[in-house]
Amino acid sequence: MKSLFVTFLLSSGLVSGALAAPEQQTKLKLGDPIPVVAAKDQDGKEINLGESNTGYTLVYFYPKAMTAGCTAQACSLRDSYTQLQEKGVKVFGVSVDTVDAQKEFADKDHLPFELLSDTDKKVITAFGVPLFKDTYASRQAYLFKDGKLVWFDTKASTDAQAADVLKVLARPT
Repeated sequence: MKSLFVTFLLSSGLVSGALAAPEQQTKLKLGDPIPVVAAKDQDGKEINLGESNTGYTLVYFYPKAMTAGCTAQACSLRDSYTQLQEKGVKVFGVSVDTVDAQKEFADKDHLPFELLSDTDKKVITAFGVPLFKDTYASRQAYLFKDGKLVWFDTKASTDAQAADVLKVLARPT
């Protein structure tokens, strides 16, 4: 009965992120450092997320490039990219797609941020992101400030991803 109630709360949007039930939580906890893990971006450049330890870093996970929900999520961030940049946010999208698929996705939708190819699932594992159908990353988002986790959402939005992050950034510190 408890798990049905938790499922209802999570699916209804009444509870999310740091308020989620323990079985829905990420392996990372607020205050944890950004994992030291690397993957290639859409241009084949090695990006080490552990080096993102100044300012804000948003790492968001999505199941598959160029699908409806993932495109909405990425375009939400693209359309608010100027606002995110004004707040000093570096954005990294992560999926199991190949470097070539990430490049096509970035070019097709004019995405101004890095998309990381995590075919070996090292980034997914380091963040503790559950797999969907044992293959695809679950949609999640993690915001770090100066290398420390300050917010996460284990049921990340599609078209409201940027709005969710901007709300967090607007909170008094």
